[in-house]
Amino acid sequence: MAEQRTNQPGPRGPGGGPGRHGYQKPKDLRGTLGKLMRYLGRYKSLLALVVVLLVISSACTVGGSYLIKPLINDYILTGDFPGLAKMLAFMAAVYITGAACSFGYARIMVHVSQNTVAKIRSDLFDRMQSLPLKFFDTHTHGELMSRYTNDIDTISEALNNSFGSLISCSLNFAGTIAMMIVLSPVLTLITFAMLVVMLLVVKVIGGRSRRYFAQQQSALGAVNGYIEEMIEGQKVIKVFNHEPAAKEGFRERNEAYRQAATRAQAYAGAMMPAMGNLSYINYAITCCVGGILAIRSGDLGGLAAFLQYTRQVSQPITQISQQVNTILSAVAGAERVFEVMEAQPEVDQGKVKLVRVTEDRSGKLSEASFDTGEWAWKQPDGTLIPLRGDVRFDHVVFGYDDRKIILHDISLFAKPGQKIAFVGSTGAGKTTITSLINRFYEIQSGTITYDGIDVRDIEKDSLRQSLGVVLQDTHLFTGTVADNIRYGRLDATDEEVRAAAQLAGADTFIRHLPHGYDTVLSGDGGNLSQGERQLLNIARAACANPPVLILDEATSSIDTRTEKLIEKGMDRLMAGRTVFVIAHRLSTVRNAKAIMVLEQGSIIERGDHDDLIAQHGRYYQLYTGQAELS
Repeated sequence: MAEQRTNQPGPRGPGGGPGRHGYQKPKDLRGTLGKLMRYLGRYKSLLALVVVLLVISSACTVGGSYLIKPLINDYILTGDFPGLAKMLAFMAAVYITGAACSFGYARIMVHVSQNTVAKIRSDLFDRMQSLPLKFFDTHTHGELMSRYTNDIDTISEALNNSFGSLISCSLNFAGTIAMMIVLSPVLTLITFAMLVVMLLVVKVIGGRSRRYFAQQQSALGAVNGYIEEMIEGQKVIKVFNHEPAAKEGFRERNEAYRQAATRAQAYAGAMMPAMGNLSYINYAITCCVGGILAIRSGDLGGLAAFLQYTRQVSQPITQISQQVNTILSAVAGAERVFEVMEAQPEVDQGKVKLVRVTEDRSGKLSEASFDTGEWAWKQPDGTLIPLRGDVRFDHVVFGYDDRKIILHDISLFAKPGQKIAFVGSTGAGKTTITSLINRFYEIQSGTITYDGIDVRDIEKDSLRQSLGVVLQDTHLFTGTVADNIRYGRLDATDEEVRAAAQLAGADTFIRHLPHGYDTVLSGDGGNLSQGERQLLNIARAACANPPVLILDEATSSIDTRTEKLIEKGMDRLMAGRTVFVIAHRLSTVRNAKAIMVLEQGSIIERGDHDDLIAQHGRYYQLYTGQAELS
């Protein structure tokens, strides 16, 4: 809506989301994980198989290393080469089994994760279709889009890799520690001491890395938002020679991002070298102490197996810390997704439906097939009320929130077939009034009736099906010209589509397009002029053929010559309909049955053109040029 709307952006996450590598702590870890588990619960049998494969894979990894002990002690040192060949074959079979299990669980998790993410994305889109306009007024488009991109991508990444890797690393770590204790409790104590040092390093470096990654994502969001804004405003930038200032603004944001990214990547890059060097130190100490013990006991195979575990033990710690960050980021992203999915949908308590009716021989209305007869309102008790287009406001008070009232005690009526016009300054409440007819917003007090029925008692789908709206801001969807015209009435025939285009004055330019009505539009009809796009918008309303028509600055994007060409078509479109017109060009509302002059949410003058001119009030000043619409 263009007027009186508080369109403040809602809270944004860094870069519109937690990002792929940044860390953002979820607010409700347990609750969000529970919701994710409910989605994963659809694949219980597959997940159970994944756990079995993970256990086998970890057992093979840990057990394969232990086989080094008998390999050396029982076969190499004794010279039993046939037995050595059999043991090597057995080790190969163990590792191949582990690799096969790893491959299997990875493939299953990809299947489960992609199906889960597809379901989440579908549920998110379905919920967005049911949300009221007020929700979109308080959330930026970029913020909502980030739910489908950044947030769901982090969920997908975690489900694909992190959950399985976290379980696998945990099993490997536990198994490795258990086998180290079995082989040598003394050497295990040395390893434990080094593990404590490693954990402290992970905590220090990881904590700073997470903080700087959060700053990096925030700076990235600022850069992306600035780029998007500059691309959309290129014409304005060039008109006002704003290129130097735009470049300077980008340099500042880009430099802030560079500094944050440098700090984040520096700490992140230090993690693996630090852990690697500590692992080498641990390995060297274990070799020295273990060598002395092995000389005394003669258990060279046990030392070799223990050294293998020593090299392996630090890897799960590093991987677990990385996977935990990824999972927490995914949970934070899921939290943002579920936040939208749990938003309150449009309230619709209406019971009155719009139906097709026919008239029997006695003159009594009765419901008939959907494609015959006329329209009527069907009451819950089965009573049918003919759809005529009688719209009335009775002492309506409205504000987008209770603290700021926009419309004050609005009372007006539009009888069937009448044309009612609204004029006034920007922000006076003109568009807001027409938005209330559609029930895009709920009023604080008063009533709005449609053919004598409170609009709150009419199902919203039925209510909006009976209304046609031509907005000031045009929007065309990807598809053919014909598809865009029949958007409000999908069952319209090709002949009806052409008739609607002729009525709106769009047929001439459409037939000159490369493929006529089959020309494919994309990019919001970027290859058409603004006037041509608006003509298609008007043709769309004509094709819907509603009894009530709302024209919100419908000809504001059309030049005077084009406006004159479609004036007769617009008159035909409005004939026999109740029409609400919002216009800055007062010449377009002269023939209105009643003109409402609004200022600051109140009707200050009303009457037809001649009456208002005779009053010498605000309308007279606007019409004669003594005052201007702001």
